[in-house]
Amino acid sequence: MKKFVRIRNLREDKDLTQEQLAKILNTTQRTYSRYENADSTIPLEMLIKIADFYNVSTDYLLERTDIKEPY
Repeated sequence: MKKFVRIRNLREDKDLTQEQLAKILNTTQRTYSRYENADSTIPLEMLIKIADFYNVSTDYLLERTDIKEPY
């Protein structure tokens, strides 16, 4: 799978480091980095947390749509 460019871009748009976001999501920086680089599968619960944090749909994060707004 390709890198999760959207979660990286959303993080950078908020001027957050991976470490800062990992703390918000209650995970480690290393684990979060693996998600962002698609080195590890993002668990559904974490995908939902990320979508909720950015107020976007999971489909947007997964690049299934270009519409950011959640349903």
